[in-house]
Amino acid sequence: MAFLILASRRAIAVFLLLLPACLQAAESVRIYAAASLTNALETAATAYEASHNVEIVTVYASSSTAARQIANGAPADLYFSANEQWMDWLVDQQITLRQRSDLLSNRLALIAPGKSPLQPIAPGSGTRLLSLMKTGERLSVGDPEHVPAGIYAKQALITLGEWQELAPRLAPADNVRAALALVERGEVPLGIVYRTDAMASDKVQQIGLFPETSHRPITYPIAIVNPKAGDATFRFRRWLASAEARAIFTQAGFTAATP
Repeated sequence: MAFLILASRRAIAVFLLLLPACLQAAESVRIYAAASLTNALETAATAYEASHNVEIVTVYASSSTAARQIANGAPADLYFSANEQWMDWLVDQQITLRQRSDLLSNRLALIAPGKSPLQPIAPGSGTRLLSLMKTGERLSVGDPEHVPAGIYAKQALITLGEWQELAPRLAPADNVRAALALVERGEVPLGIVYRTDAMASDKVQQIGLFPETSHRPITYPIAIVNPKAGDATFRFRRWLASAEARAIFTQAGFTAATP
C-alpha cells in the first residue's frame, strides 16, 4: 500500500512538472494579406492549424493598406500582396524581405448581381461596358489609385479603349471585397474584381473575363517581413508553397504563379 501511495505521489509530481508545458500557448504567426485572399487563406490557415501547434492570425485589407501598416510598425510576420508594386514599395521603405517569391496568379473578371439579366460577354470583343449601364449607373472597382484590383482594371480599360468614357462613372472602393459588396447589394449593375472574388460569392455572376494581355500579370508575392520571425513563421511560409496549400488555393480559383 505504501508503494502505491508513493507511486501515486510521483505520478502527481511528474504531472505537475509537465503541466506548464501542456498549458503553454501555441506559437502565433501574423500574416497581413490582400483582401482577395480572404476565403482561401482562411481555409488554408485552418487546415494548417489542425496539424500544427500554432495560431495563424490573419489581417485582411487592400495590399496598399497592409503595406502601409507594416511600414508603420504593424506586428506582421508575413505579407501576402496582390501585386508586386506594394511589395517593392516595402523595399523602398527599408523593410527587409526574406523568402520572397510569387505564389499565385489570378484573372480579372466582370461581374453583375446574381439576378441581373445581362448575358455573358467577352470584354474587348466589341461590346462596350458603358452600353450595359443606364444613365447615372456606376461601375464598381478597387480604387485605381492604390488598390491592385483597381490598378489592373484601369490598365485593362485603357488597353481596350474604354477608360476615358468609364473613368467618370466609377465607384472606387477601398479594397476589392468592398467593390464586390457593392455588386452583391445591387448598388451598381457591374463591377470589376478578381475571378476568385466572383467564385467566392453566391450573390453575383461572372459576366466575362478580361484578356490577360490587357493588363500586367496578376501575381501574389509573399515574403517574411519580421526581422525577428521565429521558426513557426518560416514553417508556415514553406507550407504555403506546398502541394497541400496549392490545392486549397486552386480550389478557390487561383493558379500557381509562373516561376
